[in-house]
Amino acid sequence: MAMLNFTNKKTPVQAKSNIDDLFKIQSGSGKKAKSHLTIDDTYKEDDENIISFVNDTFLQAISRWASDIHLEPTNKDIRVRFRIDGNFIGYKNLAIEKLDSLIARIKILAYLRTDEHRLPQDWKINFNLFWWKTIDLRVSVMPTIYWEKCVVRVLKKEEKPLELKDLWILPYNLVKIKKHLKNSHGMILAVWPTWSWKSTTLFSLLSQFNAEENNIATLEDPVEYRIPWVNHTQINTEIWFDFPNWLRALLRQDPDIIMVWEIRDEKTAKLAIEASITGHLVFSTLHTNSAAHTIQRLVNLWVDPLLISSALRFIISQRLVRKLCPHCKEKYLAEEKVKESILWKIWRYLQNKEEIYLYKEREWGCEKCNNTWFKWRVWVYEVLEMNEKIETLLLKNASRTQIEIQAIWDWMVTIKQDALLKAVMWETTIKEVLSALWD
Repeated sequence: MAMLNFTNKKTPVQAKSNIDDLFKIQSGSGKKAKSHLTIDDTYKEDDENIISFVNDTFLQAISRWASDIHLEPTNKDIRVRFRIDGNFIGYKNLAIEKLDSLIARIKILAYLRTDEHRLPQDWKINFNLFWWKTIDLRVSVMPTIYWEKCVVRVLKKEEKPLELKDLWILPYNLVKIKKHLKNSHGMILAVWPTWSWKSTTLFSLLSQFNAEENNIATLEDPVEYRIPWVNHTQINTEIWFDFPNWLRALLRQDPDIIMVWEIRDEKTAKLAIEASITGHLVFSTLHTNSAAHTIQRLVNLWVDPLLISSALRFIISQRLVRKLCPHCKEKYLAEEKVKESILWKIWRYLQNKEEIYLYKEREWGCEKCNNTWFKWRVWVYEVLEMNEKIETLLLKNASRTQIEIQAIWDWMVTIKQDALLKAVMWETTIKEVLSALWD
């Protein structure tokens, strides 16, 4: 219960008596007497606890670099978990009686209906971390058999994107990427499932251009980075301001470089392809399982293969694996069977083939990584570069396996090979690579 401050000014005796009776203040003292809380006081105390808990949960998730917050009710309690580096970490358990107040508080912050418990709802919270720093929290509430479950996605609005050199791209792939960034038109795609930081890669590519010399425009959902002199636009489907309608409007704005957050449907795919062959450099993302599968996905969206071959420059397929903590990792010599398996896949990229050293976790972690052995994540890539042979296969309606074999024959480093190279480069473990990329 909040403390009440009273001044020393003289007041009528009757008024003072009424105040004393109302707040249970002992006669002749300026402090509260210990007494049972009234119903209103109890509600006030519970509300303050819920507000503090929600704020503390958001702050803890942000400080631990969590990507998602899960509030999951059961028939006995509420489980609060963080997803950190792709894995769930338990945070706290609450009494089930707190669920209504907890969900109501988050709904109020996200401007959702507090009286709706049967239908799913979603919106966002602009959480002010500091006066100059805002975190975008995407809230999704869905009914389950145990009342309502809430998931909050943490999206940090970064002021400056990462440089390409900070993304652990192999020099061989970096040369190919920079070569095509000099093109004045074409399409460049970053692909893989949700939450593989495809947008981070795209913004790193965009940062290679001089925004003062080019008209660069983006359509995003949500806007994560702020690049000076770049025209960032947030879509709003509530007023039918979606990707296809925005692209049509943007092409009248004389753009040089366009970044489309995601190709979701046939209309967006066709408009993006058409824009890339009419003098614009187009960046976008797509949800596919490999670089070769992306070409097939565009064909399935009814894009003419001839237009794909004319527009597409290269495809970056990427994924995240957990990065070993540099303070508590141990070096060891790979066993003969493991060495042979690694050499069979990446022999042509290694200079020293006699001894292969790997890293593993220590028996105990350290304070730097909260005893988890891992700290942050590292990107693994495959870069499929379009060439005449792949274009010929595309026009002949070749399968994705045929396209992938041709790309590997043309020295494409597959995503599995890149991951093994990252393990040999001591960034991650073989166990992590196998769990993330091998079925």
